[in-house]
Amino acid sequence: MRGRALLATVLFLSAAVFFTFAQSRRSRMMDGSRSARDAAESPPPEWTNAPGFEKDVFTFLRVKYTSARGERGWRSRGGWETDYSDSDLNLSFRLQQLTSLKTDPNGRILELTAAELSDYPWLYMAEPGNLWFEDEEVSILRKYLLNGGFLMADDFWGEDAWVNFEMQIKRVLPEREFVELPLDHPIYHCVFEIKSKGQVPNMMLGHNSQYDPERRTWEQWDAQEVHHRAIFDEKGRLMVIATHNTDNGDGWEREGFSEYYFREFSEKIAYPLGINIIFYAMTH
Repeated sequence: MRGRALLATVLFLSAAVFFTFAQSRRSRMMDGSRSARDAAESPPPEWTNAPGFEKDVFTFLRVKYTSARGERGWRSRGGWETDYSDSDLNLSFRLQQLTSLKTDPNGRILELTAAELSDYPWLYMAEPGNLWFEDEEVSILRKYLLNGGFLMADDFWGEDAWVNFEMQIKRVLPEREFVELPLDHPIYHCVFEIKSKGQVPNMMLGHNSQYDPERRTWEQWDAQEVHHRAIFDEKGRLMVIATHNTDNGDGWEREGFSEYYFREFSEKIAYPLGINIIFYAMTH
């Protein structure tokens, strides 16, 4: 009986510690914390930049947006915070490791209405299939994109998600249309040679696909084909890229989930594409 009581006490204390940590992390997110490193649940990779050049770096900036259901703050899963913050930090680390670009070891999250948004030339949106822009955000994002900013949208599946996302971007850029990027576009050849639009599933589906005779990696029936759709400005500059029916964010976040998942999805698909997109956007 003593053993059971001791075990129960240990489990209770462990749960209390976890709950306190989770509540503290949630509070940091809700009170406007903008550092990806501050919100990390597991120890993120460590790196530094030369003194005096801390701000002369690429910063992974994640957009905090409102969903169509009116949810803006922290939720248990889904939405703007999906795969946050390990995906942001892991991709930033790999970008610094594999290219000449120096990266911010902290990362940021901002709302579109933040005054310092224009300080960052690259934005990332996760699971934007259910996003909703306020009128103020529409005008801000339009100005940002037309003035040289870049937006990557990732990890949304199926036709309903695409229709909603496209509708919201159409409010921002009503005069522009999405086009499917051809594989001969320079974005696929600037760092890594990418010869196909590979599909990155969530970690469990990806790991289990090695045992599936059909090697299924799509998350719903109407999401079997991967699309890389883009919007260009009148001078041909790439402003928006949407990677639809694929979850590159999980490929970055869950690189350590299993050797198979890393080898087949993180290493072969998610990292090469993410690095190419950032490198191209930052050099064009």
